[in-house]
Amino acid sequence: MLVLTLALAAVGLALLILSLATGSVIWAWGCIVVCVLGAVVLLVSALSMRAPDEELPPRDQHAKR
Repeated sequence: MLVLTLALAAVGLALLILSLATGSVIWAWGCIVVCVLGAVVLLVSALSMRAPDEELPPRDQHAKR
């Protein structure tokens, strides 16, 4: 998912440069849409990588050596 997020960021940057070069608002809106989509993918990826609470050790116990 990280590769997809990086690809969306690259597409968003390309659309931003294109919109600045041409002065077109359509390309700017495309950049916004792609960047929001990339942020959603990154958020979903980060939330899915979190460990559930059951797998975490209790906070008051220390690891034994």
